[in-house]
Amino acid sequence: MNQQFLASPVRVPGQGEPPALHLLGGPRVIHQGRWLDVPEGGKRLLAFVALNGGRVERRHAAGTLWPSGDDLRAAGNLRSALWRLKAAGIDLLDSDKCSLAMREHTVVDLYVLYGWAGRLIGGTATAQDLSALKWRTDALDLLPGWYDDWVLLERERVRQRLLHALEALSRELARVGRHAEAVESALLAVSAEPLRESAQRALIEAHLAEGNLIEAMRAYDTYRALVKRELEVEPGCELSGLIRNFCRSATRTREVVAARVRRA
Repeated sequence: MNQQFLASPVRVPGQGEPPALHLLGGPRVIHQGRWLDVPEGGKRLLAFVALNGGRVERRHAAGTLWPSGDDLRAAGNLRSALWRLKAAGIDLLDSDKCSLAMREHTVVDLYVLYGWAGRLIGGTATAQDLSALKWRTDALDLLPGWYDDWVLLERERVRQRLLHALEALSRELARVGRHAEAVESALLAVSAEPLRESAQRALIEAHLAEGNLIEAMRAYDTYRALVKRELEVEPGCELSGLIRNFCRSATRTREVVAARVRRA
């Protein structure tokens, strides 16, 4: 995972800092400044517990991760995975007879992403949250190469939340006058999903906020050609209305200025 994720990323822990579990581009574990080799069975177990909110019943984990065979064999595989994790120095899970849970203070990059996205979408973003452009969307691929149902569902959830957050980020950056970053944020959303109209709208709004009508029109024309070619439809009325309303407003402004000049 790109270590520049977010303005304040999942830090590479130094001495005394908690271990970090990276699921985006992972799974990988880092502790005391070094990456640890995670046993294969342990990778799946760590990911499953983390994606289930940090706590899961042992029987549910064993049955899902080792579905072939009976319950006794699945339970044995679970115990073996836990032992191998500890033998590798990866002590991220608390376990008892009934459940497994992530240890307190373990940093999980996915949780950091959700927190950042939630603040942006909810309108409570901090100044630090607005500097979250030093990463690439391909670094945010959840558990690449994994195709289990429990991974696929969460991967789509991550994608949707990230796209909404990038759109919200673009609008907030435009609002505070950081237009170049607003355009960049919207472009990230567009590159992740070119057919997504709300992402295209955020991009056009960012160009218009900076007064770049030609750039906005170019973005609109590109998107219009794309949806016409791929879906045989026209962009929504709201999207086409953005540029039309901007032109009307600009015309009225010029008329007001011209009238004031004539009266002067």
